[in-house]
Amino acid sequence: MKVRVKGQEVTYEKGISFEDIAKDFQQDYDSKIVLVIEDGKIKELSKAAEKEEADIQLITMKDKMGYDTYVRSATMLLVKAVADMVEDEKKGKIKVEFSLGQGYYCSVRGDFLVTEELIEKVKARMEELVNQNLPITKKAYPIDRAREIFAAQGMEDKEELFWYRRSSYVNLYCLDGYYDYNYGYMVPSTGYLKHFEVLKYKEGILLVLPTREEPDKITAVSPREKLFATLMESKKWAEDIGVISVGDLNKAICEQRFQDVVLMQEALQERKIAEIASEIAKRGNVKFVMIAGPSSSGKTTLSHRLSVQLRTHGLNPHPIAVDDYFVNREDTPKDEKGDYNFECLEAIDVEQFNKDMLDLLDGKTVDMPSFNFKTGHREYHGNYKTLKEEDILVIEGIHGLNDKMSYALPKESKFKIYISALTCLNVDEHNRIPTTDGRLLRRMVRDARTRGADAKRTLQMWSSVRKGEEENIFPYQESADAMFNSATIYELAVLKTYAEPLLFGISKEEPEYYEAKRLLKFLGYFLGAGSENIPTNSIVREFAGGSIFKV
Repeated sequence: MKVRVKGQEVTYEKGISFEDIAKDFQQDYDSKIVLVIEDGKIKELSKAAEKEEADIQLITMKDKMGYDTYVRSATMLLVKAVADMVEDEKKGKIKVEFSLGQGYYCSVRGDFLVTEELIEKVKARMEELVNQNLPITKKAYPIDRAREIFAAQGMEDKEELFWYRRSSYVNLYCLDGYYDYNYGYMVPSTGYLKHFEVLKYKEGILLVLPTREEPDKITAVSPREKLFATLMESKKWAEDIGVISVGDLNKAICEQRFQDVVLMQEALQERKIAEIASEIAKRGNVKFVMIAGPSSSGKTTLSHRLSVQLRTHGLNPHPIAVDDYFVNREDTPKDEKGDYNFECLEAIDVEQFNKDMLDLLDGKTVDMPSFNFKTGHREYHGNYKTLKEEDILVIEGIHGLNDKMSYALPKESKFKIYISALTCLNVDEHNRIPTTDGRLLRRMVRDARTRGADAKRTLQMWSSVRKGEEENIFPYQESADAMFNSATIYELAVLKTYAEPLLFGISKEEPEYYEAKRLLKFLGYFLGAGSENIPTNSIVREFAGGSIFKV
């Protein structure tokens, strides 16, 4: 058989594994090859090449698909090691909750405590499994048989998940007698998983993995106490509502309890917004509420809902969009590709922003700008504003947490809020839902509805959007006075009905096809739900449509 890689043709015996082919080309790549694409189809390295001729693309850990494969495989390694270090009846009883930088926090679900001694045993067991280079095998099982395997290992969440599975078979992975279901591809053996760290964090376990940019290096995890507290609060919300996994949500839909889930989630979020408003009012000297967060976090809706709550304290809020202080298009910095970089701080007229805010603070009347996105220029239309004693500005923009943005404003006059859609719902206990997936689907639905942009365009832009977030937002998370989680436990069931047709519109010939296919598989776990009973002030409305606010 003939294999072509980057224009180079090599002849192999039919049936050779993709892993062996990858080994022949590994020297040409600067990171580990973990997957291949054969004639447009993703294949695991454990598979055999059977075609007489094939074009092959090698996927490394520096590619998103490859990196996700490493994370998924390392997670199974951790779960297996924990299962080996506790009593049989407690196997499978940890839950992969959420990410903290390059760490993945896992809580204990069984009746045992995480101690430094246990951490050392788990880490040693993981290293032992890696050194043994054991195969990670995949086999299709009938659904009923798979659910029996899950039951034997105490994985009730997976039993629930596959009750709603349409197909007759499901692929399970096996590592040294331990079976698990994994949402996505895996490496062929444990020998690939050489880079990790395991730490005791709070009451749980932190699995620390390398970055895509430096896949052979483990970096120190910086403390993110406020983010952790916010995520744990949301986790408790999910437990209070009784929906911690996709199976739970599907069950609620089938049992006609979806409306109750919506109402409880919205009430919890409103309570949190009210608490933030109360804190702002209590300080007494706050004049600038700075709201910042990554794309599709719901910043606009939060600013409106927070303004309503501030009014109940006798304050008079005024919305200000930092986007109105963009420099003129011709003065906008460009990135390394020559495209306009609207995400960097230099794209904002910081000096004018600070001058106007100081003038307002001093009681002066200011003609507020409005940015014309069609012409690419800032304009003035006589929108005069003067701050009275009870007035307060609610300022929304991605740089709100960066003190360089508001360098001239007195610290005591600012109250900074970090908002993000921090999804606390899991596919199951070992398969977390990345918060970026929830935001990506939000943006895709909104872009199609309000900007006429198709899913392909949204996916094309996403990597640059994420890069801007990593540089301009996430480093300032912990400086916030308050954090707000805008994710709702129910929204993916609603967004599914909007997103699926958009994703199906991406053809196999497009580079974005693989990501579209992954998202379609992910949405396939959910039963769909209508949006007709979602409150008109919900953050979900900012994306699905029908918001009472101008968003």
